Amino acid sequence: MPQSSNGTDLSVTLAGIPLKNPIIAASGTFGYGVEFEDVVHLDRLGGFVVKGLSREPMIGNPPPRLWETAAGMLNAIGLQNIGAAAFLQEKLPKLQQIKNTVVIANIFGHTREDYERTIEILNDGEGIAAYELNVSCPNTAEGGLQFGSDPRSLDEVVTTAKRAARRPLIVKLSPNVTSIALMAHVAQEAGADAISLVNTFVAMAIDSETRKPRIANVSAGLSGPAIKPIALRMVYDAAHAVNIPVIGMGGISTATDVVEFMLAGATAVQIGTASYWDPCATEKIVDELKSWCGDHEVARLADLIGGMILE
Repeated sequence: MPQSSNGTDLSVTLAGIPLKNPIIAASGTFGYGVEFEDVVHLDRLGGFVVKGLSREPMIGNPPPRLWETAAGMLNAIGLQNIGAAAFLQEKLPKLQQIKNTVVIANIFGHTREDYERTIEILNDGEGIAAYELNVSCPNTAEGGLQFGSDPRSLDEVVTTAKRAARRPLIVKLSPNVTSIALMAHVAQEAGADAISLVNTFVAMAIDSETRKPRIANVSAGLSGPAIKPIALRMVYDAAHAVNIPVIGMGGISTATDVVEFMLAGATAVQIGTASYWDPCATEKIVDELKSWCGDHEVARLADLIGGMILE
């Protein structure tokens, strides 16, 4: 039983994968992990998710691609990445040297075949603990509707991915839906071993002086503290709709935020935008969480999962 220096057991289990603590660095905010090795003690984290990987390399969207908003950030990076095969050759060998930290590969595609082929490539890589399926991508075979916004498309892509995957499958849900509980249930029934939510909200910003969009792509994904109350509600709804573990994310920047998401039903959490204003945020939150548990006499952090009191 892993314990912190104050005796608190911070460990959780996610889809059969033991994590020493529930803090996971989110995809797209932590590079391929190795970029942070001189900044963060990677072995202090529960795990991290590498930036999204596709069947072939992608150059992403043209700049400007980032814009800071009130209590948040817009991004439209366009899923720039080196491709699954190059990841196995260039990045994974370095990640294999990191002990006692879970490495999760985020995967995306524009057709079901893309997802399937990307997983098949990554199946040959040693040291990947699980796959996280980004379903917030337009399904080009079906006219561009996001996989994650249509129950039938979600069912099909998760079923396809699960069939190909040799590792646990986490489905990262989009918040841009009418019912997050329905989509969570669909993912579970299609074979997901866990779900993570929420991905970014579709948003935009305009420069009043130039009258042009702040982001070249016009629309972008909103993340950061501004979305936390909505994300918290969605995690609560999703956790009550499924029997599989839930990973919560959306504006988490303190240990108190982590506790709130766990009380809402999350087994673990992902830290994203906080790493932009403080590259050491993930490691600091682990330390804060130890202190919080000590101050509140919480001996086993996992006991907080789903523990919100309603009466």
